[in-house]
Amino acid sequence: MGRGIAVLAALTVSVFVVGTSEYLISGLLPRVAADLDVTVATAGQAVTGYALGVVIGGPLVTVLTVRLPRKGLAIGLLLLFAAGNAICAVAGSYELLLAGRVVASLSHAAFLTLVVLLATRTVPAERTGTAIAAVASGFAVATLLGVPAGMLLGERAGWRTPFAVLAVLALAAALLLAAALPRSGAPGGRVRDELRTLRRPPVLLVILLTGLGLAAVSTVFTYLATALGEITGFTATAVSVLLLVYGAGSLAGGLVAGRLADRSAGATVRGTFAGLAVVFALLPMALPWRVPAVAAVLAFGLLAAATTPVLQSVMLQRAGDAPTLAVSVNVCAFNIGIAAGSALGGGLVAAGGLRWLGFAAAGLSLAALAVTSAAVPRRRPVPVPEAGAVRALRS
Repeated sequence: MGRGIAVLAALTVSVFVVGTSEYLISGLLPRVAADLDVTVATAGQAVTGYALGVVIGGPLVTVLTVRLPRKGLAIGLLLLFAAGNAICAVAGSYELLLAGRVVASLSHAAFLTLVVLLATRTVPAERTGTAIAAVASGFAVATLLGVPAGMLLGERAGWRTPFAVLAVLALAAALLLAAALPRSGAPGGRVRDELRTLRRPPVLLVILLTGLGLAAVSTVFTYLATALGEITGFTATAVSVLLLVYGAGSLAGGLVAGRLADRSAGATVRGTFAGLAVVFALLPMALPWRVPAVAAVLAFGLLAAATTPVLQSVMLQRAGDAPTLAVSVNVCAFNIGIAAGSALGGGLVAAGGLRWLGFAAAGLSLAALAVTSAAVPRRRPVPVPEAGAVRALRS
């Protein structure tokens, strides 16, 4: 048990570092643009470049490394991530910054996939959801503390400094994994089996479900701070506090959802999207009033964070004996959903629909809820077989 806790702690720290890097640059774009003599819109392509690296490079890296020993692969991916951030830290041109972001992104999906699978190795099969939620909490802490701290450091010490710190933290996380992870041989999985799993209709439905769910969340979250300021009338300081409330709700919601997913992943995923649909539908009415708006933000945080452990638990159940590529593509679906939701929200805001974003997000949540009827039938799911993903990691 002690070794398992140490492994989960090391994985969670690693996820915190990766999660902080992904979102950090968004708050530094004006300084990056001014220093590298490009427009803010051009600097923003560093965000797009990272996302494309995750979506395109993630499955490719996963396939190419599917037979490598898991411990060495985890450490190697973190070293690649550290190298990408180090390039960003010394970038003297926009092109070099973009190259650094792409290098870092190539490890993102493959590493998070490996984290999910390694986390399930440390616990009995019936506690898969709890393990995934534990390591996914690293993302919640990154949103709650890592990104704001990195932005503050960038304002005080220059935008390159946070990337240098992240490179050092990634190296430290690699050392933690080297100490915590047990030595293991190469897994026995084959690329052919992984590709066959990815083509299964239940797996494809879970990927669709993930994309729809994260699009719903992103449609509102991308412009939540703007809405709280312009519609509710909160000051910038108050909005920052409310985003901390959102982050705290996310941390709690993810951990609770992981435990519920262990009991019934199907019921939990249906409850999550039904709850999100209700919160989003009520949001336009809550925004003009401060107390209802705060309540809505807290409920939103609780439910939004539940999506990660639940959807990945469902994917592991549906993927069976060859889950690596399927989980990796599901990580990509998270990023595609986030990008699609941001684009949809941006279009609605441009058309004057800032207050009504919740209605669009509610529609996407209801669509996701409809997909769950096929992706997660209303019967007790078969637990992840010990001979499947877990045994593959133990080999």
